[in-house]
Amino acid sequence: METVLIVEDDPTMLRALKDNFDFHGYKTVTAEDGEEGLNTALNAKPDLIVLDIMLPKINGYEVCRLIRREKLAMPIIMLTAKGEESDIILGLNLGADDYVTKPFSIKELLARVEALLRRTRKTEPETYEFGDYRLDIPARTFTRRGEEIALSPKEFRLLELFVKRPGRALTRDEILNLVWGYDSFVGERSIDRFVTTLRNKIEPDPHNPIYIHTVREIGYKFEPPS
Repeated sequence: METVLIVEDDPTMLRALKDNFDFHGYKTVTAEDGEEGLNTALNAKPDLIVLDIMLPKINGYEVCRLIRREKLAMPIIMLTAKGEESDIILGLNLGADDYVTKPFSIKELLARVEALLRRTRKTEPETYEFGDYRLDIPARTFTRRGEEIALSPKEFRLLELFVKRPGRALTRDEILNLVWGYDSFVGERSIDRFVTTLRNKIEPDPHNPIYIHTVREIGYKFEPPS
């Protein structure tokens, strides 16, 4: 399930977009102003961003520029009520991949999202290796020196989340959202238990982890060996 961040300050439009993306099988996260949208993009690293231009606090152009400054390459589709060619060119020059002018067809937006994600999927690694381990995303297998290690679906998704974001501190809220979803009743203690179980399966010494580190008062960070 791919994650789409929607940054839109109109509550009605935001709800309509979220409902449609949820219905079509995407996991959605939302933000109602540019500052919140930027922070969510930098921390959650969604697969794609739908970004309104006219936003409180930080406008969409600046959000796009700052995202690209951080070397994040996820596709960005800008939503604009402006039809001026200069505004469109500005957004594309700042790093946006596409734009849709309001009012727009939700089918058209979804089609553009799918087209951009297809392009991204071709470049995303399908396997990740660290130490003696190999995580094969398409095959849904995790092995150590060729021998498979059984992971539950949530353990697999949790490990996938970690290996795709090496070196980045992930808060428990982010882990909850990206693995379980906002509507889940799972709490922080459950996340800690899942991390402990995962450590027991991959760490040589679970009490002194070398891969999954605790970040005090924040959450966890995956550090593959150099």
